[in-house]
Amino acid sequence: MYKRSEQTREALVSAAAELIATGRFADAGLVNICRVAGVSRGALYHHFTSIAELVAEVYAQARERATVLVEDSFAGSAADAPARFSVALGAAMAKDQLICAGMGLGADGTDSAPRLRDEVLGMVRDRIVEDARGGAAPDALADLAVVVTAGLESLGYTDSGWWDPRQTERLWGVLRPLFAEAHEVGATADQ
Repeated sequence: MYKRSEQTREALVSAAAELIATGRFADAGLVNICRVAGVSRGALYHHFTSIAELVAEVYAQARERATVLVEDSFAGSAADAPARFSVALGAAMAKDQLICAGMGLGADGTDSAPRLRDEVLGMVRDRIVEDARGGAAPDALADLAVVVTAGLESLGYTDSGWWDPRQTERLWGVLRPLFAEAHEVGATADQ
């Protein structure tokens, strides 16, 4: 019984994410969510007290996945971390409707600011500044990485080709030397 209940809950989260990711926030209404999930209204209200609570769960699960993307991207070389994150985010946006939907949501289950997108880009910016301590212009580099990543993320909603890892890698091919140089200067200054 518990397994079926958990499956129903996940079907509702998945349906809400699908509707938000492939349409508009307003498309994620009661009737549409229940139809896509293949459940009754009663089942929805058994698991969530409101649509906002359900959408807040989409946000929460997307936040967990996005945080893993940030952590994984910054686990290796600091100079290459922003590029790894941009590539990983684009790939996730193209393949994972939960992340795609969640990036436009706020923790309160609405599409009002602050959104997950703002939070994730803030995490990335903070990590770049932290990793570039002692390097050249860490704030400017962090801002550049955020602008590039935010631009790719935004452009991908109208043309998913912007989320293609090859496109992201091509752009970061131009930017990587700036980040590598800043980290070399920082490493030399630390010695």
